Amino acid sequence: MIKGFSKLSAKQKVQELTAAYGLSSDFNKTITQHIHPDLQEKYNQFSENTISNFYMPFGVAPSFVINNKEYAIPMVIEESSVVAAASKAAKFWSSRGGFRTKVISSKKAGQLFFKTDIAYEELILHKSEIEDFLINSVKDITASMEKRGGGILGMNLLKENTDDNNLFCLLVDFETKDSMGANFINSCLEAMGEALKEFVSTHFNSGDDTSTQIIMAILSNYTPECLVECTVECSIDELAPYAGSYSAADFALRFKNAVDIANTNTHRAVTHNKGIMNGIDAVVLATGNDFRAIEAGVHAYAAQNGKYLGLTEITLDKNNFKYTLRVPLAVGTVGGLTKLHPMAKNALELLQSPNAHELMQIMAAAGMANNFSAIAALVTSGIQKGHMKMHLSNILEEFACNAQEKEEAENHFNSNTISHSAVKSFIAKIRS
Repeated sequence: MIKGFSKLSAKQKVQELTAAYGLSSDFNKTITQHIHPDLQEKYNQFSENTISNFYMPFGVAPSFVINNKEYAIPMVIEESSVVAAASKAAKFWSSRGGFRTKVISSKKAGQLFFKTDIAYEELILHKSEIEDFLINSVKDITASMEKRGGGILGMNLLKENTDDNNLFCLLVDFETKDSMGANFINSCLEAMGEALKEFVSTHFNSGDDTSTQIIMAILSNYTPECLVECTVECSIDELAPYAGSYSAADFALRFKNAVDIANTNTHRAVTHNKGIMNGIDAVVLATGNDFRAIEAGVHAYAAQNGKYLGLTEITLDKNNFKYTLRVPLAVGTVGGLTKLHPMAKNALELLQSPNAHELMQIMAAAGMANNFSAIAALVTSGIQKGHMKMHLSNILEEFACNAQEKEEAENHFNSNTISHSAVKSFIAKIRS
């Protein structure tokens, strides 16, 4: 076991790891290659025990028209074909009205869990007094947010369904404007916990606050009321470029069948929604937002009715195709890494410095674009044809192919099925 690891320099950390786990010389070489010559001190501040950086491709999907405004969307993702699929769908929809988006609501929540021997019915009688007292107790924390139009929206007192009859939850609603708001919400909740003890002590226990225990105070990443909607719509005839060997009408029906399956079949719904998150997560990462929180909130929303289902709905009406995505996205354009990380800062500049509501809509459009392309491929040529074509370059890189070998392989696989084993055999053949 390595002792005092956190106190070592980055170079010493690598030396200790190499000695302890018998790491190769290539390990140290690669670690060194990925250290930024100018900005490493900044990157070191973003996490702990940093020894290098893990680079991800920073791609751009152009031609997005969202609410009649054109965007080039930055996407950070390692999966082949995601940026290409988004770009293709963006170009297709740009001449068909683009992506129509709207923020339905932007409410976020936090929870203050506490135990007290005061009966729930008695607490409820004093709910408005408790609310006023707690809001007043954090006015110094909320003052700046309130100036920007945010703050505490209200709260509900709930009895927890556990074996402990004295366990309660104060569910507090917040508006955090352009900030994701985690630190703001958590600071408010922790201060409100102390104020709650004081209130119970003063109003119920004649100065004794020992009967009230604060269990925990924390924001919730379940944000079903921080919701954005994205819709694309056109005549069914206009879908012909995506229809492959099918008629536009048949393609629309097949597309609808795929969406309907995702809205009844959980196995399919998870993969359906993963395709949406390909686009959303890529923008979340590019802009320095918290993709783990986004993922958790989105998937909880997908299962809000007790069964995990798809996040999109479709309507075919006469000759009209209408496809809608509704998804919770709690994001920010200030705070966190959004302005600290140089590439996140660039991403937001590329997006023309959006506010949080605009960023929610941009992310939803990216998710819709990737989902649309994925479903279109699935119900026509299949997902692997386009995906493996994009993946070919990765396989060729794995085999350290030179320029001539890459050219021969690309020509060969233009008309042959791509698989890892097929590429391996082809490269072995031309090298022999």
